[in-house]
Amino acid sequence: MAIEVRNFCIIAHIDHGKSTLADRFLELTGTVSKRVMQAQFLDQMDLERERGITIKLQPVTMNWRGYQLNLIDTPGHVDFSYEVSRSLACVEGAILLVDATQGVQAQTIANLELAQAAGLVIVPVVNKIDLPAADPTAAAEELGQLLGVAPAEVLHISAKSGAGVATVLEAVITHVPGPSTGELLSARALIFDSHYDDYRGVVAAVRVRDGTLKAGQAYQLLGTRASGTLLEVGRFSPKLVPTENLTAGAIGYMVTGLKDIRQVRVGDTLAAAKATSIALPGYREVRPMVFAGFYPAAGQEIESLREALMKLSLNDASLVYEGEHSPALGYGFRCGFLGLLHLDITRERLRREYSLEVTITTPSVAHEVELKNGEVKIIHGALELPTPDRVAEVREPIVRVDIVTPSRYLGALMTAAQDFRGTYQTTDYLGVSAADRRAILRYELPLNAILVDFYDRLKSASSGYASLSYNFLGYRPCAVRRLDVLVADEPVEALSTIVYADEATRRARSVVTKLKGLLPRQMFEVKIQAAIGGKILAAERLPAMRKDVTAKLYGGDVTRKRKLLDKQKAGKKRMRLSGRVDIPSEAYLALVSRQD
Repeated sequence: MAIEVRNFCIIAHIDHGKSTLADRFLELTGTVSKRVMQAQFLDQMDLERERGITIKLQPVTMNWRGYQLNLIDTPGHVDFSYEVSRSLACVEGAILLVDATQGVQAQTIANLELAQAAGLVIVPVVNKIDLPAADPTAAAEELGQLLGVAPAEVLHISAKSGAGVATVLEAVITHVPGPSTGELLSARALIFDSHYDDYRGVVAAVRVRDGTLKAGQAYQLLGTRASGTLLEVGRFSPKLVPTENLTAGAIGYMVTGLKDIRQVRVGDTLAAAKATSIALPGYREVRPMVFAGFYPAAGQEIESLREALMKLSLNDASLVYEGEHSPALGYGFRCGFLGLLHLDITRERLRREYSLEVTITTPSVAHEVELKNGEVKIIHGALELPTPDRVAEVREPIVRVDIVTPSRYLGALMTAAQDFRGTYQTTDYLGVSAADRRAILRYELPLNAILVDFYDRLKSASSGYASLSYNFLGYRPCAVRRLDVLVADEPVEALSTIVYADEATRRARSVVTKLKGLLPRQMFEVKIQAAIGGKILAAERLPAMRKDVTAKLYGGDVTRKRKLLDKQKAGKKRMRLSGRVDIPSEAYLALVSRQD
């Protein structure tokens, strides 16, 4: 028998108004008083407010007209799609939000496919209908075509003004089914998120599938075999509010009391102690797309960095890391991310939340290497690439790219995709009007192309109208080499990159030119070189800082002047032979770009 509960989430492309709609829900249901209300209320991090994007999923429980509504606000950027997939596994319905000024975008389609694969009921909504440039009729037609429903069934709202927001909640209550109470007597709950509390240990966000869980009850984690006693259970309103218990169908939190972060994993099943329970289906294994080395700026902070990454990985389940050692940078961690924005957010969170400054090596993608002895290994950076005499074949990751664009930009975008080694697949169209219809362009591209400037080229070629989403397909053969960078005749391991063989010379010239502009000048001349093997492909020289050592002379023989200049020349030679050039952290990310 269904209970009066509705579990749902909001999915959309980035900047289509998810957080604003969540704000109106909180106001309409009286969950948050107007006195404390602020924009993007569910975005708890300052970083989210500053950048205007949602980074973390955020659950909240609302009570309205006799119903308990459990909402999960989700991110819209492709780099945080794992947050979306975890949210979808905990709900029965999803509000699909589309901006009336932009229409269906790439991430709209990607999130819809995830929701449909999870078997969710979709409530289509067109937002921002009050803007001067809005075309809600066209947006509703695109949504209707995408979902196979009549455009009249698509709701029209303005999340900013609140117009039509109540009808969205009514549609959720009407169309989204209530959660099943479960058939098992023993309690089970799926952990979909967590964070660490210094005083109470790991706090897990859960969706209860069966039975009832309450404070003081003994529990077990079926995946890690950890056990303990629940210190507290409650709901997100949106702050943690303790309750007597959580029953089947509820979304809430549980204070586990566990201090070992590794014992609580996202996707694990929390069950009543000593009960014979079957683990709930977890989540698909996260597949990092981008890898980079994180090294503490101060070598003695390695343990602080380890602890910070452990706590971040608890809160960010898509972050993967393992220890590594570099002769140049010392001990650090090889970290895996879902994209460059994910990498940048992680670096910024380490700086803000844990006061840690880190040196980041040049980001790269994983490659599959088959050696001549038949062994196959996955490498995550240029330094791991074996020498050519040992390699039989190198394979790079390929992704399927969906580009949504107004049809008038198709030619420019196809040219851009081909310039980035793309392979054309299909073109589909949305909308009825031939003049305004939009195209869905599908290509297969190397992930390395997505990592660099493809997104910027996409926006440039489409005057900012195109949007992008991608999915991993597999590995395919490629011809690549390792490009090494030498600064002052010393190899800088952190700047080594994997490049295509036919682009090596152009890439080498680009690298040394950029470094010349990024490196600080020294008291001696600095040579900057890019090489493959023992062959130098490109070189630049950073001129020495000049100091007039003869400024104090006011007379005398010219030999006095010559003596000072010779002494200065000898000093600069000694510095050049024994000097060390510090590479600024900006150089590592700047070298990823293809722009010359």
